[in-house]
Amino acid sequence: MTASPNASLEPPLHPFSTSRRLFAEVLGTALLLMIVIGSGIMGDRLAGGNDAIALLGNTLSTGAGLIVLITIFGPISGAHFNPAVTLVFALRRDLNWPTAAAYFLAQVIGGVLGVWAAHAMFAEPIVQISTKLRDGPAQAWSEVVATFGLVATILGSIRFRPEATPAAVGLYITAAYWFTASTSFANPAVTLARALSNTFAGIAPSSAPAFIAAQFVGALLGWATFTWLLKERAP
Repeated sequence: MTASPNASLEPPLHPFSTSRRLFAEVLGTALLLMIVIGSGIMGDRLAGGNDAIALLGNTLSTGAGLIVLITIFGPISGAHFNPAVTLVFALRRDLNWPTAAAYFLAQVIGGVLGVWAAHAMFAEPIVQISTKLRDGPAQAWSEVVATFGLVATILGSIRFRPEATPAAVGLYITAAYWFTASTSFANPAVTLARALSNTFAGIAPSSAPAFIAAQFVGALLGWATFTWLLKERAP
């Protein structure tokens, strides 16, 4: 779902070994899913059946958590926590493809571990499968829009205000929870992990493939659009 101020520049990441960068992606993605799932469970339990209040709690926790996580992990791994974001930086040649593939795997592993950790905190069954259907073309289109906007936020901020990237991403996701019909998953690893939680923030496995396909489409559209838009005129 993210990237740091340094995510577009490979050299600042070089002081950290590949193993440390991959561990940062596992840990950061795990913490992100703990925030998403845990705040969803807490909001749902405290809202007394009011889904709007539960979603608001889920939203604010996720947006705030992203700002912190990107600030912490950005200088280490780029704080992608998201295969769609990693794909964009591989296409920009800021990551080589073997490293990008390792990032994908790290993010998926971290997401699953984060879901299990959140379940344990709330005394939920550790292993679950979601039954929450999120189907239909409107939901898929929402994920295209959400992921396009996330990539736009990342590429625009690292170009013009790199120090503002953590806040920009956190604020964008906070907004996108509410202006998209899908509540802006915008992240294939998050989508897979949330399929393993039959809680407020879950998604049924049968709904996940359309979300994931839409997220990659949105990421590619965002990359193509902003590669063109941000290209300076030749002198």
